[in-house]
Amino acid sequence: MIFAADSSFLLANAQIVDFPIVYCNESFCKISGFNRAEVMQKSCRCGFMYGDLTDKETIARIEECLEGQIHDQFEILLYKKNSNPRETPLWLLLQIAPIKNERDLVVLFLLTFRDITALKQPIETDDNKGGLSKFAKLARSVTRSRSVLVSQFSSHIPVVKDTLPMTTKQSHLGHMMSLNSDVMPQYRQEAPKTPPHILLHYCAFKAIWDWIILCLTFYTAIMVPYNVAFKNKTSEDVSLLVVDSIVDVIFFIDIVLNFHTTFVGAGGEVVSDPKVIRMNYLKSWFIIDLLSCLPYDVFNAFDHDEDGIGSLFSALKVVRLLRLGRVVRKLDRYLEYGAAMLILLLCFYMLVAHWLACIWYSIGRSDADGGVQYSWLWKLANVTQSPYSYLWTNASTVPELVAGPSRRTMYVTALYFTMTCMTSVGFGNVAAETDNEKIFTICMMIIAALLYATIFGHVTTIIQQMTSATAKYHDMLNNVREFMKLHEVPKALSERVMDYVVSTWAMTKGLDTDKVLNYCPKDMKADICVHLNRKVFNEHPAFRLASDGCLRALAMHFTMSHSAPGDLLYHTGESIDSLCFIVTGSLEVIQDDEVVAILGKGDVFGDSFWKDSAVGQSAANVRALTYCDLHTIKRDRLLEVLDFYQAFANSFARNLVLTYNLRHRR
Repeated sequence: MIFAADSSFLLANAQIVDFPIVYCNESFCKISGFNRAEVMQKSCRCGFMYGDLTDKETIARIEECLEGQIHDQFEILLYKKNSNPRETPLWLLLQIAPIKNERDLVVLFLLTFRDITALKQPIETDDNKGGLSKFAKLARSVTRSRSVLVSQFSSHIPVVKDTLPMTTKQSHLGHMMSLNSDVMPQYRQEAPKTPPHILLHYCAFKAIWDWIILCLTFYTAIMVPYNVAFKNKTSEDVSLLVVDSIVDVIFFIDIVLNFHTTFVGAGGEVVSDPKVIRMNYLKSWFIIDLLSCLPYDVFNAFDHDEDGIGSLFSALKVVRLLRLGRVVRKLDRYLEYGAAMLILLLCFYMLVAHWLACIWYSIGRSDADGGVQYSWLWKLANVTQSPYSYLWTNASTVPELVAGPSRRTMYVTALYFTMTCMTSVGFGNVAAETDNEKIFTICMMIIAALLYATIFGHVTTIIQQMTSATAKYHDMLNNVREFMKLHEVPKALSERVMDYVVSTWAMTKGLDTDKVLNYCPKDMKADICVHLNRKVFNEHPAFRLASDGCLRALAMHFTMSHSAPGDLLYHTGESIDSLCFIVTGSLEVIQDDEVVAILGKGDVFGDSFWKDSAVGQSAANVRALTYCDLHTIKRDRLLEVLDFYQAFANSFARNLVLTYNLRHRR
């Protein structure tokens, strides 16, 4: 039972004719333009917000829902107070939920509203008229999963007893509908709940499991081509058979977990319905995952016919490379981290070189088996003084190639050749000799050229991004030094400037706050500004009675500044045009070469503009003793906000105490 903190809602009495509204929250007043006094006692049908374009069928459905006392959801076009319907339509997602008492009687209607105007209008087309738009469906899924108050709400509110007198009933109902502090804390955002056997796709266990699967996928991508190319029967090495069997079991467990893991739907919602999860996985990756998990090694280990079924199962091992699809599915997670992406790109490059080396060996082996004695593999045998020889058997009319270099030497040489060709034109000590080898080398060079350009182009970009902040810092320091030399700035002042630049960089990391805020819309920018100035608003009692709108207006006008030791913030005789709040650091106030005050964290200095309209002059110098962070607001901006918010202005004037008034002499 959950209710989003930012949701708008109404409570209406379901036992009185016309279902009058008995409570509305502040959020509803904001989106509707009506104050609480204007909304109370009106019908919950919200007829006072209807307009010419409000859909008549939707109105009729709302009427049926209220009369039938059923739970339903609607998408309806309403209008704000005193607004032109053609200019300011308000699309709302309306949900009606009946609330029952212990006798199963509906005593209240809960109407929740979510503004979907920005989501609805840009995508309204003829194809989706009469139904929910794509973004509206997203809003509906979010509303259902996070802000629906079901009928069980009745277990958390006082029960209306039918045996009580009418006056007692009304008093209890009134208390119940007042939603005082004892009831309201229940309506808070809670974490989404899933069935006990369903895993969230972003939980810590799933993240660790994905990394394990990633490592095992790379293991498979390395061993499968090697075993196929070198015809390595796993039965020859029991340890490899055990390891591969464990890997197969882990991948099978991964299939089972995928049937019980949430996923993000097409509309951006988290899907936790077990049936939907199973059907989605069956239609997407199940077949590929299943084919990659078949125990080909076990079949191949117990079949000793090299030219029969064993060879078939050995070739089918390549199907396990489909496990790389798991990496593709998770790749978007790793793109956020430069280091992780760099490692993955390098691993992929080495993986391609490994695959090509296995193919290169297979071509050389095929030519050598065919009697071609000038292939690269035959030459390697002569160079290493481990020549091949032919062995005739009674069971075969074709001689069998035996002896030759060790498997380790052949693989290392093949990998050396592919790496030299992928990174350069090769050194010639291992070269293509037969037609098949030359054709493969040509194809490999084309693939390697594209791969080299793509991967190492990305690697260069990632490294540049990782070092961009450091490069920007050193570039800034070089510019400052050159400026000081060019204009012959005195050494003492030059050192102060350098100290300020270095300390400011340490605080801001070179980020331009105004530039970042300009990326955001006005409403979001105000929220960020309130967060940035939260220490000022929370620590000073003068802001405790400020409304949300007032705080947002003030926060938009606050500026943050950083001062180094020795910096003069105010000079004697300078006009006092700002009110300054000290967040960190210490300052000293100097009059006639005497320190008259030392200010620290939480202190306020400037002038009481709200009491005296004339602009004053500073009677003292203000100098930073340490590195200081100040939040300041200009006189004109502060007076503008105080003029608009009169109630706050009175509270502000009473509660704000200047630690030091620069206009006064001590």
